[in-house]
Amino acid sequence: MALPAQRSADERPRTTTGTTTGPANAPETGPANAPETGPANGTATDPANGPAQDAPDQAPEALRPHAEDAFADELAALAAQDDRPRPARWRLSPWAVATYLLGGTLPDGTVITPKYVGPRRIVEVAVTTLATDRALLLLGVPGTAKTWVSEHLAAAVSGDSTLLVQGTAGTSEEAIRYGWNYAQLLAHGPSRDALVPSPVMRAMSEGMTARVEELTRIPADVQDTLITILSEKTLPIPELGTETQAVGGFNLIATANDRDRGVNDLSSALRRRFNTVVLPLPESVEAEVDIVSRRVEQLGRSLELPEVPAGAEEIRRVVTVFRELRDGITADGRTKVKTPSGTLSTAEAISVVTGGLALAAHFGDGVLRPSDVAAGILGAVVRDPAADRVVWREYLEAVVREREGWQDFYRACREVSA
Repeated sequence: MALPAQRSADERPRTTTGTTTGPANAPETGPANAPETGPANGTATDPANGPAQDAPDQAPEALRPHAEDAFADELAALAAQDDRPRPARWRLSPWAVATYLLGGTLPDGTVITPKYVGPRRIVEVAVTTLATDRALLLLGVPGTAKTWVSEHLAAAVSGDSTLLVQGTAGTSEEAIRYGWNYAQLLAHGPSRDALVPSPVMRAMSEGMTARVEELTRIPADVQDTLITILSEKTLPIPELGTETQAVGGFNLIATANDRDRGVNDLSSALRRRFNTVVLPLPESVEAEVDIVSRRVEQLGRSLELPEVPAGAEEIRRVVTVFRELRDGITADGRTKVKTPSGTLSTAEAISVVTGGLALAAHFGDGVLRPSDVAAGILGAVVRDPAADRVVWREYLEAVVREREGWQDFYRACREVSA
C-alpha cells in the first residue's frame, strides 16, 4: 500500500487542546523593549567557535521537537524498507511501528534507537489494538512512559502526534467535540465556517490518531463524550443537523493513572470501549538505569548542556535509592524500609539526574558527584514535609550510612537535609 503524501513539519498544522505552554501574550525571546543582541532570527551557539548567526531564513530550533520531527530519519528509513501490509492511512506496518518503538537494525544497516525499554509483547498488543476498531488506553502509575509511548505510537502510525487533548479538571466537552468561532456565529449563525473542530474531530475526518492525555483527570460527564465517538465512530453536530463520520485510519490513544489524587474513575461504559494496556515499572535495576541513561543523554543534547563525563555510578545510585524506597526493601532483601508518599518514578529519576548534570556542568568541576544529585533526591522523596522527612532520615541512617562506598553520598544528603 502506497504511503499518503506527508506534510512537512512546517506545513503540518499543530492542534493541541487543553493546555498551553505559556501565557498567550508572552514574548517569545525576551522583553519587548530589551536591546537586540543579535540578528532578528536569533543566534545559535557553536561549541567550538562561540556564537554563530543563524541563516536569515532559518527558524529557531524547537526546544523539544515532536517525535515525528526528532526521529524523522528513522521513520523515513523504516518506511523505505517496510514491505509489509499497512492498515488504511498508516504510514508504517504494525511490524515497523513496533520496531520503531523497540529499536533494531534494518537490512541496510540503519539503526533504530529504542524509544521504549520494556516487554515486547506490551508494545505488540498496543500496536495491534490500534489496527482494530478498538481505542487504546495506556494505564500505569505516574512516570511509566505513558505519554512518551502515546506520542511515538501516533508519530509512527499517522506521522502526526499533535492531535492532542490534554486532560485537566477544567477540560470541557468542546475540547473533545468541537467549539465555535463566536464572531462568525454571531454574524452568520451556525455554519461549518463557524465551527472549530477539536483534535479528535480532525482525526476522525482525516483518518488520523488522536491522543487524550490524563483521561481520568477529565470530569466524568465530559469523559463520556467519547462513548459515541468510540462506539459509533461518529460525532453528531445537532446545531447543523449533520455529523462527522470517522474515516479509515482513525483511532484514539488515551493515557491514565489511578494513583494520583484528583482523578475521576472511568465509567464502565467508557472503559468497555478501550483495550487497556498496563505499562509496568522497569523490572530490574539494569533496565531502569538503561532507561534513565538514554533519556538523560537525549535531554542533555536538546538542552545543550555541556558534556559531562559518564555519570553511570551516580545514575545507578539514584535508581537504587528510588527502587528501594518504592519497594519498601533494600536491594539485598535484608532491610525493610518505609515508603514515602511520592511515586519515585523513572521519570522523576531522569529529572534528578538531568538537574545534577546541569549543576555539575555549570557550578561544579564538570564531574557528576553525589552532591549534584542529593538535593534533587530530597525534593523527590520529601513531598509531605512531616511524614516523608521521617522516612528519608530513617533510610539515610539505617541504609545509606552503613553502605560501603556511599559515604560521600551520605554526607551530601545530610547537608541538604539539615
